[in-house]
Amino acid sequence: MSRKKVAISVGDLNGIGIQLILENHDIISKEVETVYCIDRSMLEQAAQKLNLPIPTDLNTIENIASDFEIDAGVVSKESGGYAYASFLKAVELARNKKVDAITTLPIHKKAWELAGVAYKGHTDALRDFFDAEAIMMLGSPKMYIALFTEHIPLKEVAGSINEKDLTRFLIDFYQTAKPDTQVAVLGLNPHAGDDGVLGNEEYIIQKAIDNAHREIGSKIFSAPLVPDVAFTPRVRANYTHYIAMYHDQGLAPLKALYFDEGINVSLNLPILRTSVDHGTAFDIAYKGVRLNALSYINAIKYIKERDEK
Repeated sequence: MSRKKVAISVGDLNGIGIQLILENHDIISKEVETVYCIDRSMLEQAAQKLNLPIPTDLNTIENIASDFEIDAGVVSKESGGYAYASFLKAVELARNKKVDAITTLPIHKKAWELAGVAYKGHTDALRDFFDAEAIMMLGSPKMYIALFTEHIPLKEVAGSINEKDLTRFLIDFYQTAKPDTQVAVLGLNPHAGDDGVLGNEEYIIQKAIDNAHREIGSKIFSAPLVPDVAFTPRVRANYTHYIAMYHDQGLAPLKALYFDEGINVSLNLPILRTSVDHGTAFDIAYKGVRLNALSYINAIKYIKERDEK
C-alpha cells in the first residue's frame, strides 16, 4: 500500500506548533508523507528562535501569507492571520486531491478574531467550507467520544435533543467513524432518567437509536447508558466508541483518562481532518521545554490506521 500524503497546517506560530513539527518530523515521516503549509522564511525564523535544525527532507509550500515577526506567547492578528492562511492551504490541497488528509496544529481563537476570521475554529470553518454537518470526535486509540451537541450552554442541551437530528447524527457517525464494535450511547439524565422519573430525554434517544438501526441494518448502538457508570473500567472494557449528549459529559472523563494522547477528528466531511487535542501552550512556547508529542503523533497515526481498515 502506498504511503498517505498529509498536509499539516502549522497553527499559531507564536505557540508550540512549529516546535512539534521540528522535534517530531523524523517520527511522523516514517508514518506518512508530509507537506507543511508554511513559507520557508517563516520556518527558518521559527527554527532559529527555537535553536532547532530543519530536517533536510522537510517539505514546505511557499506563498502562504506575508511574513511577520514571531512573538512567542503573544496573541496577535498577524499570527492569527497566518494560522488561518495555513489552514486554508491545507484544505485546498485536500479538496483538490493533492493530499489524502490534513492535520491541524493548535490555533488561538482570539488571534483568529483579531485577524478578522469569521470562524471560531477549524470545525466551524469546515462545516461552512463543505456545507456539511461535521461531527466532532475526540479521543485516543483506547477510547473515542463523539459529541452530539458541542459548544452550547448547558441549559440548551435538553432542548437540542430531538429524534430527527439525533437519528441523522447516529447514521452519519456510523458511516464515517466505521466502528468495529458496538457504540456506547450516553443518556442525558442521572440514572438515564430512571424510566422517566428524572427526565424523558432517554425516550427520544432510544427512538433515534431504533431509527438508526433500521436504516443501518445492524444494532450497532447501545441503549442509553447511565452516564455516571459508563466510564467505569468494567463498562469501558466493552466499548471503544461513545456518543455523548453534551461537551463535558464526554470530554471530562476522556481528558481525565487520556489527556496527553487525545486527538480531535472531524467526521462526516468529504476530506479527513485530524488535530491535536491541546492548545497553543503560549506559556512554554520557545522556552526550550521538550514537548509531549503523543497527541500529534496519534493524530497522524489515525490517518494511516483508518486507511488500512
